Amino acid sequence: MKIRYFGHSCFKIVSENGTSVVTDPFDKTVGYPLPETEADIVTSSHSHFDHNYFKAVKGDYKIVNTPGEHDVKGVHIKGVSVFHDDEHGAKRGKNIIFVIEVDGIKVCHAGDLGHILTDDMIKDIGDIDVLMVPIGGYYTIDDRQAVKVVEQLKPKLTIAMHYRTSNVDFPIETEDNFLKMTGGQKIQSNEIEIDKNYLEGRKEVIALNYKNS
Repeated sequence: MKIRYFGHSCFKIVSENGTSVVTDPFDKTVGYPLPETEADIVTSSHSHFDHNYFKAVKGDYKIVNTPGEHDVKGVHIKGVSVFHDDEHGAKRGKNIIFVIEVDGIKVCHAGDLGHILTDDMIKDIGDIDVLMVPIGGYYTIDDRQAVKVVEQLKPKLTIAMHYRTSNVDFPIETEDNFLKMTGGQKIQSNEIEIDKNYLEGRKEVIALNYKNS
């Protein structure tokens, strides 16, 4: 599969047969160029403007924005209900963690997760291969909490998201400290290609560039 990063929490996952999933598309006020791309499926972790701007995505796509089991165009997606804050949603409401199974690889997109996971949540999420985790703090878990979530879910590949860059003026942190704590690295490309062989025995943490440099 190919994973392309558009910035913030928006990725495009493309299977070997060309089926595509776009996660959490944002509107232009976020600061990144709009993810103007086609998709077969679009997931939205919650209904905030920086995670549900469906107009940015082209094509006859199916929207998945609810918890539970979804089978769409040959892709199995499981939504697990969590919270956008550490007060059971009292401040920012609910959030959905999606586990998207593509090419036999389970990709977990944590949306705007705002707390450390409970044992029940970990069980509901299950075994995963790739974790897309917010690290910027303020609206979501911060870098130290993100390290804990990585330890809880034990992915083979972790991809940082929802952090501050030169395009974003949200009061969130950059990826630097998270990468330092995890021994991770910044990839200059906005895209990575992986398969099950690539992930075998791997324990890697990266941050992708949102554009090709």
